[in-house]
Amino acid sequence: MRILLVYPSFSAPRVDAEDIGFVPMGLYHVAAALIAGGHAVEVANWHDRSAAEAIERDLRAMRPELVGVSILHANRWGGIDLARIVKRVDPAVPVVFGGVGATFLWDHLLTHFPEIDVIVRGEGEESFPRLVAALGAGRGAALEEIAGIAFRRNGRPVKTAAAPPICDLDRLPMPARHFDTPHLSLTRGCASNCRFCGSPALWGRRVRSHSADYFVEQLSLTRARGRRFVFVSDDTFTCDRERVIAICRRLIDRRLDLSWAAISRVDAVDEELLGWMRRAGCIQISYGVESGSPEIRRRLNKKISDAAIRRAFALTLRTGILARAYFIYGGPGESRATIQATLHLMRAIKPLACIFYILALFPGTALYAAAKRRAGFTEEIWLKRIEELMYFETDPALSAEQVLAFGRTLREGFYRELPGFVEALDPVADPAFRPLHADFFSRLALTFHQGDYARADLIPNHLALAERLYRRALGWHPDPRAYLGLGLLEQAAGRFEASLEILAAGRSHFPEEESLKVCAAVGHMNLGRFQEALRLLARCRSDPQVERLGAECRRALGSA
Repeated sequence: MRILLVYPSFSAPRVDAEDIGFVPMGLYHVAAALIAGGHAVEVANWHDRSAAEAIERDLRAMRPELVGVSILHANRWGGIDLARIVKRVDPAVPVVFGGVGATFLWDHLLTHFPEIDVIVRGEGEESFPRLVAALGAGRGAALEEIAGIAFRRNGRPVKTAAAPPICDLDRLPMPARHFDTPHLSLTRGCASNCRFCGSPALWGRRVRSHSADYFVEQLSLTRARGRRFVFVSDDTFTCDRERVIAICRRLIDRRLDLSWAAISRVDAVDEELLGWMRRAGCIQISYGVESGSPEIRRRLNKKISDAAIRRAFALTLRTGILARAYFIYGGPGESRATIQATLHLMRAIKPLACIFYILALFPGTALYAAAKRRAGFTEEIWLKRIEELMYFETDPALSAEQVLAFGRTLREGFYRELPGFVEALDPVADPAFRPLHADFFSRLALTFHQGDYARADLIPNHLALAERLYRRALGWHPDPRAYLGLGLLEQAAGRFEASLEILAAGRSHFPEEESLKVCAAVGHMNLGRFQEALRLLARCRSDPQVERLGAECRRALGSA
């Protein structure tokens, strides 16, 4: 069967496309399972695509026999609109919704949207192929026998028994054998019970894990596709300490030249573990701090202490891993005093990146269930074309103006303090970590030179800070990114001879690094040394930039 799996559009634009830009891992896992069953599967990332005419044109060209749609929650209406287009093109094509958003709103979706035929609840690697087999054989009555789905019987939504959790995750086909995805996971589930999170209801507070060998093979396949960076998207990657160390040992032995970022809890890391992770390529860990107020954390059932938060951030930064903090604001009990407590804790832990979220209420979470009881709303609220419901909209003690002001205070406070956080960095003085520290400082420099922080108006003198960080990198070990960054800064200031001197030092350590050769060629061109520039460019692989610069040199020499 020809199957199209779609990650549909979101209604509202995002400041950071990273929030929604990647196809959820679960869709690739389902696709791999379907391919293993002999189906022809295409995965379409239409998260930013809502033009009905273009979607209809593509559907007519693809001619899928079944369309599966991955629903987080905020892309709910994008999925509904897509389903309507599918039915307009061919009413006989089944439309199947899946994902966390569809899992918790299965009754609502089947009640109000006839375009949706079936919903897969929870994990789909086993339920979806069984569903496809039943639909392909025209056995609608067999749906009753498939665990983990919902559909209509006599016009009314019904669900089958919940599918048992897949205990042996290693028997699942590897998505990386078929797809290039930057997101991988080692585990499923989380033992914690945070009230704002849907994981407890989705996974049952049980953690299941792939083996170290399976996970490392996935990373190897991803690296073989040319990727040099991946997100490890577990709720708590380090929940099994010994398994993570075993993975790190294998990655070090294989020398994959792969960088990765992970998510963890502040009470699930230690110095030795972080050291292994850094040596194995980890460059960033995100921790859910949520609030600097212990009372707010208690209300969110986030069971971590100030001491654990401080310790985790200190150890992570000393290891040379960028520590990123997630903060939630605008929740129950939030006030100016609790926001000040968050700023106070932020100053203490000195995160190098922060993500601030207004607390949203999602179906499947404990806070959502409590808000329904307290505010008296029902699932009918999702008939409105809204992506999400903010907690403050259900609490008369908070207003939109207050919560937006809280967010501005937090963001402005972070950006004001960030240069000081950077200057305070004091990584561990272990000779084995010197090249890793150089990499850490040069990556950080790049964010102030050309990345997100270069565009943050609240960070003064960001280029001067970038230069200091590049030089700190070279104080630890030769690093090609640091040489290139300093060379570019000198060029931008019109100091071309100084730039060439720095780049020559870099090329003495990294003679095959093409970015250094191209940058040096540009420096020579600015000084009118076109023959020297051509000599450098001739030693580079051909690409559009190299070809363009070479053509400019030849024109200049021909007209001289």
